[in-house]
Amino acid sequence: MYRALAWKALHDSVDLSDEAAVAALAQRVEFDVSDGRVRVDGHDVATAIRTPDMDIAASAVARHPRVREALIARQRAYGVRGGIVMEGRDIGTVVFPAADVKIFLDASPEERARRRATDPAHSSGKGAAAIQDVALALAERDRLDRTRATSPLTVAGDAVVVDTTALSIDDAVDRVMEVVQSLSL
Repeated sequence: MYRALAWKALHDSVDLSDEAAVAALAQRVEFDVSDGRVRVDGHDVATAIRTPDMDIAASAVARHPRVREALIARQRAYGVRGGIVMEGRDIGTVVFPAADVKIFLDASPEERARRRATDPAHSSGKGAAAIQDVALALAERDRLDRTRATSPLTVAGDAVVVDTTALSIDDAVDRVMEVVQSLSL
């Protein structure tokens, strides 16, 4: 939601540092996450929100307490009936602190950078240099998100940490499903 909101703010020429304007946008924007797509006010932004520019923009809008308040309320509304899977940097600590299952997916900084650098949306074609650039950008975003005053990035005390550094996607999914099944018994 933060990436989608950042995209919408940029699309509508809203200053990302203007908390009141971005919070007002967060109140009125229409999000639609269905059919494997992400739409914002009818625009399919699934690819557009996974770029390095959106990494920076999402972090900028996520720092605003009033924006977080608006989006947290919307996230909770989506999950009111239960049976939902959400990902985000404060889902298990702030949005749904009483969730039945909390999993914190992690990987080494080097592996996260390698994965991001090989993602076509983030790829610059620079090879090893790109990985170093991505690693620096990821470290900075993590620092900003861990130090923000509202809803900082932290691991929930009751979350199961799954280190995916050496796991394939299929192995990571299998490990997550093992956690879900063990906690759902």
